Amino acid sequence: MTLDPELLQRIRSRAAGYDASNTFFADDLEELKTAGYLRSRPLLETARDQRLLAAHAPATALGISMHLVVVGIARVLRDRGDDSLQWILDEAAAGEVFAFGNSEAGNDQVMFDSLTTATRVDGGYAFTGTKIFTSMSPAWTRLSLFGRDGDTLVHGVLARDSAGWSNLGDWDTLGMRATQSYTTVLDGAVVPDARITRTLPVGPSADPYIFGLFSNFLVLVSSVYAGIADRALELGVAAATSRQSLKTGQSYAQDPDIRFQLADAAIIVDSLGPQLERLAADVDGLVDHGADWFRYLTGLKTRVVDASRSVVETSLRVSGGRSFSADSEISRLYRDALAGLFQPSDPESAHATIANNLVGPLDL
Repeated sequence: MTLDPELLQRIRSRAAGYDASNTFFADDLEELKTAGYLRSRPLLETARDQRLLAAHAPATALGISMHLVVVGIARVLRDRGDDSLQWILDEAAAGEVFAFGNSEAGNDQVMFDSLTTATRVDGGYAFTGTKIFTSMSPAWTRLSLFGRDGDTLVHGVLARDSAGWSNLGDWDTLGMRATQSYTTVLDGAVVPDARITRTLPVGPSADPYIFGLFSNFLVLVSSVYAGIADRALELGVAAATSRQSLKTGQSYAQDPDIRFQLADAAIIVDSLGPQLERLAADVDGLVDHGADWFRYLTGLKTRVVDASRSVVETSLRVSGGRSFSADSEISRLYRDALAGLFQPSDPESAHATIANNLVGPLDL
């Protein structure tokens, strides 16, 4: 267990400051690296730890998730007999920090097409385009990215000391502020052939690389929002037991309406673990869900994000007017929970995926 209670308390103690000053979680990252947290581990273990970390510092957990997704892809492939990305696991163990540079403004195809161009050059590919939401921009040493070369999508990993890229330092958002997820501009940044991780046709793919990407991303992002729900419920209970009614002279924990709201929130929180942990364990166990995998994974993320927002809102109601202050923890959790609306798969995409699984695609 790398997340000992003392480490978690130090991380929680810094979260409000990072949010207020809109700065990167640099001290958290260094402590987590020292603790060995960035190394490859089974997805179930990682998901449990990410949920716990998020209950203490959601933005730190979300940022770290992007590193863990890249490492998780390599692990999924290795577990299935493909050791072509063993070098990613080795570099993560040696202290390299990976980031996820795939998101693009206006690209509703997500990982099935790209607005970034990948041009074949001597010994590699040159990438030109703009990536958004590049978490851990101040600290990554390796950037996983992709672009389009004709009818082919080229995936690779860019080293930070490569030429041809810059970031805009433009992160000033409502929530998840400490991730410092700058816009990254690629201008002929070259990834050598040895660091090209996959070449795939444009469009959906059954390649294990894509499965590794989606399974790790959706499980680990869901773990973060489950952690937010855990902490929100904890804060709601604490508020109910500490606040006293002027009318009755009793604590609000004796109020039937407050009790109902907390119980309802707990029912929601208690339902998250079985679904989340079952899917993580199935990835580790090489369970073959076939075409149902993406239905299960997108459904998980949609449900957990909705649950997180619901539980945080309940905690806000129970906590009273003080919780509306910008510097209250529950207010910060509310802002952080909203970020889940913008991360793949969004509700529209998830419902389309699930409907296609259930009744087939739309007639064109």
